[in-house]
Amino acid sequence: MNGTFSWKWAALALVLAVALAAGCAKKQTVKSGVEAGAPPTEAAPAAEAPVKETPITEAPPMMTAKEAEAARGVAVTEEKPSRFEDVRFDFDKSELREEGKVVCQGVAAYMKSHPRATLVIEGHCDERGTAEYNLALGERRATAVKNYLVSLGVPKAAISTVSFGKERPLDPGHNEEAWAKNRRAHFILK
Repeated sequence: MNGTFSWKWAALALVLAVALAAGCAKKQTVKSGVEAGAPPTEAAPAAEAPVKETPITEAPPMMTAKEAEAARGVAVTEEKPSRFEDVRFDFDKSELREEGKVVCQGVAAYMKSHPRATLVIEGHCDERGTAEYNLALGERRATAVKNYLVSLGVPKAAISTVSFGKERPLDPGHNEEAWAKNRRAHFILK
């Protein structure tokens, strides 16, 4: 009887553990909608039922900034905000454009005036291509930004890089406008 009784408790504990693990998974919140004056995006696949939403132009005063962005149809990611603009890249490229160099010059000026600051550069890609290819491309983008910052006098030890590939899109859309937003290097100050 004792063996059966403990087996039942073990089974119950296992069921509860599985239920808790399944219920506690992290989920990214993305709300798509149409902003007033925004161009229409590609149509949803035929298998999905269309969702009718009313555009929201102004958030109610009791909402947090994140909730207001979600209400306007902006992707809500777990990305940490940055005091610097993102560096944008061309499709399938990791070379810095002139506007990216200007952003990096501002980052370098800040880093040199704050010698104890450390910086993480996140490399991101759009959704096209395999996960493996985009992880490598994201790393090349982050490294290109790091190398340029080092050439501007930022200590190499103050900078680290990480690639998220296509796994953390800023814009969940499936068009060139969304893809252009997602091809970037993002700065996180530590």
